[in-house]
Amino acid sequence: MDKLLEINNLHVSFQTYAGKVQAVRGVNLYLKKGETLAIVGESGSGKSVTSKSIMKLLPNKTAQIEEGEILFEGKNLVNLSEKEMEKIRGSEISMIFQDPMTALNPTMTVGKQIAESIMTHQKLNKQQAQQRTVDLLKLVGIPNPEQRVNQYPHQFSGGMRQRVVIAIALACNPRMVIADEPTTALDVTIQAQILDLMKDIQKKMDTSIIIITHDLGVVANIADRVAVMYAGKIIETGTVEEVFYNPQHPYTWGLLGSMPNLETKGELAAIPGTPPDLLHPPTGDAFAERNEHALKIDYLREPPMYKISETHYAATWLLHGKAPKMERSDFLRKKIKVVESPATKQNEKAPFQQEPLMEIKNLKKYFKTGKNEVLKAVDDVSFTIYKGETLGLVGESGCGKSTTGRTLMRLYDVTDGEVLFQREQVHGKKNLSQLKQFNRKVQMIFQDPYSSLNPRKTVADIIAEGIDIHGLAATKEERQKKVFRLLETVGLNKSHANRYPHEFSGGQRQRIGIARALAVEPEFIIADEPISALDVSIQAQVVNLMKRLQKEKELTYLFIAHDLSMVKHISDRVGVMYLGGIVELATSDDLYEEPLHPYTQALLSAVPVPDPDIEKKRNRIILSGDLPSPSNPPSGCRFRTRCSMATDTCAQVTPIWKEAKPNHWVACHLF
Repeated sequence: MDKLLEINNLHVSFQTYAGKVQAVRGVNLYLKKGETLAIVGESGSGKSVTSKSIMKLLPNKTAQIEEGEILFEGKNLVNLSEKEMEKIRGSEISMIFQDPMTALNPTMTVGKQIAESIMTHQKLNKQQAQQRTVDLLKLVGIPNPEQRVNQYPHQFSGGMRQRVVIAIALACNPRMVIADEPTTALDVTIQAQILDLMKDIQKKMDTSIIIITHDLGVVANIADRVAVMYAGKIIETGTVEEVFYNPQHPYTWGLLGSMPNLETKGELAAIPGTPPDLLHPPTGDAFAERNEHALKIDYLREPPMYKISETHYAATWLLHGKAPKMERSDFLRKKIKVVESPATKQNEKAPFQQEPLMEIKNLKKYFKTGKNEVLKAVDDVSFTIYKGETLGLVGESGCGKSTTGRTLMRLYDVTDGEVLFQREQVHGKKNLSQLKQFNRKVQMIFQDPYSSLNPRKTVADIIAEGIDIHGLAATKEERQKKVFRLLETVGLNKSHANRYPHEFSGGQRQRIGIARALAVEPEFIIADEPISALDVSIQAQVVNLMKRLQKEKELTYLFIAHDLSMVKHISDRVGVMYLGGIVELATSDDLYEEPLHPYTQALLSAVPVPDPDIEKKRNRIILSGDLPSPSNPPSGCRFRTRCSMATDTCAQVTPIWKEAKPNHWVACHLF
């Protein structure tokens, strides 16, 4: 295959108030015609900057391509003027952005936004452009394209908006598409649809794709070749099989070890520390500071790119002839150890035989959204959380997971039903003393570690806020000691106490959020998507930390997430939510080994596995359509509109919650 794109020695920097950030430092890459190249790495590694350099979409005032060339079909894009680039953008190279809502203009119909690109680059009249737009919407799988072409972005679901963004990218039959985290904001079911769509379109149109992602399961599913980036450099590149089955760089080992699959047991092999500051790039191997097995030369000299095969290269001194032999297992062995959950260790009983901590009975939470419209966010949910266990709660966006967690926390009042904590009512009238007691025992870790921390307060004041409210420190010295102890507990140090949230990375901010929750010595923590905003390596650190704290402090967790492999890894039992109700509840092993409800089966089949061979052979259950509106749910079984096994009974009768197997509950007419 011929090379469509070739990047040689690319250097990109940004001028900031603090100095020059060297974001991309000598990148060499190529893309062949008709292939898919995945670029992976942590946030700040230079993936998106590299892709935006190809499109020349970097901010003119602060960003600068200092050196290198970007050859597209032999033409150096670096030397082209803005006017010349306008002819290439959209027509020959196009981009699919991460957030489909901000990528679309909310004041224009989706049809106009697609037609705009067609009329700019192709000599078609208005009527021909309209027909091409309808054809594109049909191609990307949007039903009733003739009607939907005149609708606005807010009238589409997240998955459908992403399909519209893909339609815009494909409007002028580009030779190459850059997809920047195209599935990060989507549920696994919608992600599976989008990945299948991208593969199908690539076959039909022979398009070359660069996909940027931190999800190694997505890479295993879609990529032909992989480039691993770290600190602005490509540190390993090869075919997807070479990088997954024979990785050579310690950073690649760490990335692969950080991501659990559905069989992972014990502790995850988290990469310690954080990426280096590219204001002052380190000498030698940039990964040396985080590599416990780094050689002396790693701190002194930058390793060259060693050739392993015709397609496989890695930049690590371990490939030098005189370097000590080290295998991937040696790197990971030090980190991995089996961790028993408190729920299984305590008297060696299953969690459902333990003492109930929180009991939820027929919980309903409705919101008024219009004059005569009610959104049934949580509709008749019942379950029990036992002391010392982790109960995972999974499901698509909009199913009611977060609303359930916030209602248990008293952030929302109940519409109907009961919530009992230690056999006492959570809702209803309570005096200040009772509320303070409840708020001390039950704490929450929020999804976004930045917006949940007060930007005007120091870390010490953020963590100590609960200590001050509940009077848990008699003196300033005792307060300071508690703050320092909490920082050390979550893997930070004393010097961080006087800094502000903006001075920390996402993973560090989430650790501060965990320290704040622990400050009042709670018994129960509701973790609402605590890792969704983090890189896989940082996710592993946070999950390992939560498991360790649970063991040390006998904590109980409600762990809300949409990453099913991580939920299985941390949870003793898992509840699956769909459109305001729980459809299945079982121990994590039972649920993942033998899912009973068709929705659970579809969810699990959609989870991307970081294994190329498994991904290529898997049969996915692709759900048709989108989640129905909670304001107007289907009659009978709410899942019936998307279920291939639905019968007439499903439309007429609401399924009863039943124990299909010992301690395995399901709401489905099949049982």
